[in-house]
Amino acid sequence: MNEPAASGVLVVDKPAGWTSHQAVGRVRRLLGTRKVGHAGTLDPMATGVLLVGVNRATRLLGHLMLTQKEYTATIRLGIGTLTDDADGEPTATPGAAGIDADRVRAALPAFTGDIDQVPTAVSAIKVDGKRSYARVRAGESVELAPRRVQVAEFALLGARPAEVDGLAVVDCDVRVRCSSGTYIRALARDLGAALGSAGHLTALRRTRVGPFGLDRAVDIDTDAAPELINMAEAAAGCFPTVPVDADAAADISHGRRLALELNGPAALLHGGELLAIYRPDGASARPVAVFAAGS
Repeated sequence: MNEPAASGVLVVDKPAGWTSHQAVGRVRRLLGTRKVGHAGTLDPMATGVLLVGVNRATRLLGHLMLTQKEYTATIRLGIGTLTDDADGEPTATPGAAGIDADRVRAALPAFTGDIDQVPTAVSAIKVDGKRSYARVRAGESVELAPRRVQVAEFALLGARPAEVDGLAVVDCDVRVRCSSGTYIRALARDLGAALGSAGHLTALRRTRVGPFGLDRAVDIDTDAAPELINMAEAAAGCFPTVPVDADAAADISHGRRLALELNGPAALLHGGELLAIYRPDGASARPVAVFAAGS
């Protein structure tokens, strides 16, 4: 298979039931290239924004400003599960009698700002060299250390009383803006506990990663090859852009320092093409990543 010259970024709207790896495989087939990678794994039950890099843009993904993410989700209060989502077996069924929207809203501020969160045990975090989820599925008891995360917004959009096999539950639609590394499943679990009950996710949709939202997302459950966002446009969403002349472009292709004053990381462009990401270093600038041909 010949690799096409095109490089760029795709904002994929991952379908429910697909792993992130399956989504990458689909993009490989649609575009006819093996060099495809993604940033920010989504669980199979989740849908929404999965950022995919193609060809040279696979190297760009790790340098983009993708630290803040946005989600909409449904949390079911009254039932806890092994995985903290609907894919896991129930582990607790205290029900949610007496829990209403006012009580939920009153509990949310405790989960906003900088918080210490214990990740869900069924996660990809390694414990003594083995994935936590593998240990849990092998019947082991896993206790993960808390991690500091930032939740900028945890808002209740609506609350609906329901019944599951005669058990009173409450389904809460929420919106979350948070830092990378935040587990929405863990927020569901901990919100349930804070309300004297239990909780798990029944739906999760990622609506934004960094500057990339669902408004740019493409459907890959089709036979049509999706159109790429070029690397210059993708970088411009995350960094200031600085145009450079041909002489500087030649220096960049060799990874040389530039006599350039920058206030922070910047995307350097020549003729509309992304050449590199540079950062300030004293009175000059040095490369963080170079994408120019020949580099």
